[in-house]
Amino acid sequence: MGAALVISLELLIPTLVQSGAEKQLALLATGLPRDEFDVRVTCLTAGGPYEERLRAANIPVTILGKRLQFDPLAWWRLRKHLQARQPDILHTWLFAANSYGRMAVPHRLSTRVIVSERCVDSWKSWQLKFDRWLVNRTDCLVGNSRAVVDFYRPLGYPESKLRVIPNGVETPSRPTQARDAFQQDLGLPPDAHVVMAVGRLAPQKRMADLIWSMQLLRQSDPRAYLIIVGDGPLRSSLEQYAREVEVTPHVRFLGHRPDAASLLHHADLVWLGSEFEGMSNSLMEAMACGRPIVATAIPPNQELIQHGVHGYLVNVGDSAGFAQFSLKLMHEPELASRLGDAARQKVETELSVSRMVERHAALYQEIMGQPVPR
Repeated sequence: MGAALVISLELLIPTLVQSGAEKQLALLATGLPRDEFDVRVTCLTAGGPYEERLRAANIPVTILGKRLQFDPLAWWRLRKHLQARQPDILHTWLFAANSYGRMAVPHRLSTRVIVSERCVDSWKSWQLKFDRWLVNRTDCLVGNSRAVVDFYRPLGYPESKLRVIPNGVETPSRPTQARDAFQQDLGLPPDAHVVMAVGRLAPQKRMADLIWSMQLLRQSDPRAYLIIVGDGPLRSSLEQYAREVEVTPHVRFLGHRPDAASLLHHADLVWLGSEFEGMSNSLMEAMACGRPIVATAIPPNQELIQHGVHGYLVNVGDSAGFAQFSLKLMHEPELASRLGDAARQKVETELSVSRMVERHAALYQEIMGQPVPR
């Protein structure tokens, strides 16, 4: 392949809603050099907020309109789309796209197929068997953490087909609202210590553990308030739980906020209580803001946070541990500042968007240099 040859790249994902994988795809698509890559994006089901960002960057977006979990019409549309486009590389993201994409590539095409797995998907059952069946239709599996790659390795991938490319993080913009006005709008006192948790209100995030942590923390220091940014199926039950444990005055539910990342600048401390992740975008954004962090000691978080250096790690469900380390950070502001600075420096040196884009570009070039299996 000549050095000047432009690689045609098709990125396939279920939707472009405002979530972690979708954000990474948008950052990648808009960051790849146009003189080296002809990038197009296809959504299986629907578009979303990131569609506008892509179109503004003159990146074509195709919506296939999948309606059913197993939708033969969507598969046929994708297959016809790939036949017409004939991309050099099809890079799929998340389970539905990973499945439909690998099944839809016609055998006569020389298209290489890369799949992106973004999480330690412990929820999968029959889906793992399906993933295993599709291994031979895969040129490379990319995980955003070592933990993700370790989870999928037993399906039968040779080491030569496995890669780790961490997420890239943008430093969130400063919020448009001043800190004192933000607190006033939420009914917080001027001396409030703001603890923030950002994420979808779903079982994986274990927000109830964090609500109980706030109950413990506020008994030791009543300045502490928990601000939960995000929405999801558990919101009403979490609000009810906060009432039941009598901590409602110290918890605020903000719901979905498009400016969620910028709000992290208003936090004195950030919590992440998840029982599984791939590589948490909200955790990385908190690091980019220089916020001290207390998070669960799951493997992906351990790749980001060294205990006592960039923040503190506790066992999943250890509400007392969250409260203990948070109280320490509240009462030792110099320590909190030092941990936050170390977290920000790690993001700047290892986890920038430019590094993420460079790693993908190098992978695409490598894949194009490999013979296509027949």
